[in-house]
Amino acid sequence: METKTTEIKTGKTKKKLNYRGEDPNNLIANSIAIVGSRQMTRYGRDVVDKFVCDLVANSITTISGFMYGVDTEVALKTLEYGGKHIAVFGCGLNHIYPPENKKLYDEIIKSGGSIVSEYEDNAKPSMWKYPQRNKVVVNLASLGVLVIEASENSGSLVTAKLAKKAGKKVWAIPGPINSRVSVGCNELIKSGDAKMATAAKDIAECQIINDKLQIKNRPELPKQEERIYKILQLEPLEIDEIARKTGMRIEETGTTLSIMGIKGLITESGGKYYITI
Repeated sequence: METKTTEIKTGKTKKKLNYRGEDPNNLIANSIAIVGSRQMTRYGRDVVDKFVCDLVANSITTISGFMYGVDTEVALKTLEYGGKHIAVFGCGLNHIYPPENKKLYDEIIKSGGSIVSEYEDNAKPSMWKYPQRNKVVVNLASLGVLVIEASENSGSLVTAKLAKKAGKKVWAIPGPINSRVSVGCNELIKSGDAKMATAAKDIAECQIINDKLQIKNRPELPKQEERIYKILQLEPLEIDEIARKTGMRIEETGTTLSIMGIKGLITESGGKYYITI
């Protein structure tokens, strides 16, 4: 596949970028970088789904570093919802890393997105290149950076610091205080280095989002489904816990959960049920 060259602004200077697919300059007028842990939790996956759905609905381009975990999930969800994604490599464009993302690489380009790198096509991945990669991620993000799950001293926090230094907005998703991969996000919020975001509309400076956000609304539910939905809003639960808290028989609970799953209201993972909208 042909590699092309473009330039992006980095403060008062310009940086040359190699790219495949669409010229990234055509995608970044309304763009946000979304970064996070490579060890993404179920909570992180749900957050990505919630935010990306609404951002894509408002024609916001998402940007990631194309690594495991949150990066890959952001790219996948962006494509699933019909959006444009920019993947920034920490190596040359001839080296797809991680290699299992080859199909995703092709789909990003096919969907009108862009794969970019500041390195020559045959440059191999190496640890020192990833902090440099993060600078490109920040420079491409016109709206700022959103951090979803980050442990202490993680690369995501480095990206947040780079964004702050560049004068870009930084948002962070609050997480459980007993979750190792939420420590970094919670600290960003606590220290004032990032604004807390619990929905895409909290990104107040994004004028394209304000007052136009297409939030997924759940339908009015039958009595049994409403009871289950309300308790799952508090926390994910196993079926026996749901039955106990609602006072429903286990068979009735199972049947109701199946119906709610078919409707797309909930999902099951690891024996626990989670709400999806």
